[in-house]
Amino acid sequence: MSKQYLTAHTVDQAHPTEVFSLAPTVHGLLSASGSSTLCFHNTSEPSFPLQQKITNAHKLGCHHVATSRGGLGSVAASVGFGGEIKIWKRKDDSGGWELWWEVAPTKTNGGDVWAIALSADENYLACTTSDGRIHVWDLVARERIQTYETGSSTGGGSFAMAVDLSQNGKLTASGHESGAVYVFNNDAGRIAYSLSGLAKPVRAVAFSPGCKRLAAAGNAGVIAIYDMEHGEHVGNLPAPTSRPAWVTSLDWNETGEYLLSGSLDGKVKVWDVARGACVATHSETEDAIWSVRWLPKSDRVLAPGMSKGEMFCAAGASRSLSFYREATGT
Repeated sequence: MSKQYLTAHTVDQAHPTEVFSLAPTVHGLLSASGSSTLCFHNTSEPSFPLQQKITNAHKLGCHHVATSRGGLGSVAASVGFGGEIKIWKRKDDSGGWELWWEVAPTKTNGGDVWAIALSADENYLACTTSDGRIHVWDLVARERIQTYETGSSTGGGSFAMAVDLSQNGKLTASGHESGAVYVFNNDAGRIAYSLSGLAKPVRAVAFSPGCKRLAAAGNAGVIAIYDMEHGEHVGNLPAPTSRPAWVTSLDWNETGEYLLSGSLDGKVKVWDVARGACVATHSETEDAIWSVRWLPKSDRVLAPGMSKGEMFCAAGASRSLSFYREATGT
């Protein structure tokens, strides 16, 4: 059984360069690109208007921006190509974003920072580095409280290209250029699982909302699904061809039934994880998709009489933001 999603709106040329990352909140959507400006679009209105431009956020451009899954949407984090991490807070009065504090770039404790993820309570930030480390920061105390090592005693680990925090805060997952996927127990401060199944670079990892599953994907073109109770590889969401495109982004919906994926060939897919089947495909562009995200349902109004079904956004090399809504009728 397939599901149908319709194009709700497209924001053409949302950024002057490729859009690398999206971060939704209950209030709107943050987007980051190779330019120095972050954009925040209001997702409570059918035209998804631009609400704020955060100019000069990152001088050399921004490759990752993150908000918490299931959180209040009052904190965001971004990483620039200069290696700096910036933490943003949403202002109560105007609803805009302002800089809270910044982690200056440094290589004294590891390689360059790459991927980031925020905890559901918006108090902790996980970030990966080019030498395979995963750092965890306490945002309120403004200090690093944990470092997970994935390298050997004689050298650094493989480039950590992806990271995610479980919504219950107990687990951190990382995906690496070597194809390795690691899961760490945050309570114990040590590795919980070293997962097999992917032999090529892993560009995306994502915990399901209930933390029962972890999805991982990348250059292999397939999406591996792992059980988090025992750390077992329980299946793959199959690639459609013998030469599949790299999967660049993953995101679970709020119920954990469906998984959203974006890939280098411009395709956006919705997967029914229980059935192991693709139930919707969008390929309106041949340009690379770098980020896909479901939009929270809270406080969202599309238009008078229109159903508040599920929605997601996709962005990438086209420089545009494409919003899709579930075809549920009125």
